[in-house]
Amino acid sequence: MAELIRGLSAEAIAAARALVELEVAEACRRASRDRSEVEVLLAAKYVPIEESGTLLAAGVDLIGENRAQDLVARADAYPGRFTIDFIGALQSRKVKLIVPHVRLIHSVASDSVLAQLEKHRNEETKVLVEVNVAGEEGKAGVAIAQLDDFISRCPVPVVGLMTMPPLADNPEASRESFAKLRELGAERGLDQLSMGTTQDFTVAIEEGATIVRIGSRLLR
Repeated sequence: MAELIRGLSAEAIAAARALVELEVAEACRRASRDRSEVEVLLAAKYVPIEESGTLLAAGVDLIGENRAQDLVARADAYPGRFTIDFIGALQSRKVKLIVPHVRLIHSVASDSVLAQLEKHRNEETKVLVEVNVAGEEGKAGVAIAQLDDFISRCPVPVVGLMTMPPLADNPEASRESFAKLRELGAERGLDQLSMGTTQDFTVAIEEGATIVRIGSRLLR
């Protein structure tokens, strides 16, 4: 479980966002992309529920949750104040809890989750399919060879893809995975690409990310 960061400052978060924004804009410039094509989603797993108001005071209202119980608790405590995506590993039994509260589910990758989406979807439910681009053994995500079949069986609209590249110290090591996800999305007409976190988000943007997931870098 992530260690919570307490005593957050709205002013410090706003300043950190401004610095990240400079990097996002520069990465877009290098890739000849419009800045409006990329969303910065704050990974809220480090933020105590009771300090969520500090995020709002800093201008942050697009967040990603890793745990279903945190997502529900934050949505209930601040109804309608946040746009929330689910970005963590998704247990099928938690699908019914998060569906009423989310804009997107980034981590759909199992038949059991598809079955629960069939039961608990609503008109707004949209998902990204998580792809195991590098073919890592034991890692979550749909294998590339099974991707088309999996998408065809999804009972709700698939609007994009998500991936987590292999762990690496050098951000450039993630570039191949990000480029491959962009290729997979383009081949299937899927516009949304959720890829890139604190350590490699600029590389992800250069390779076509439309959503980057940034956590502790934004929290001060």
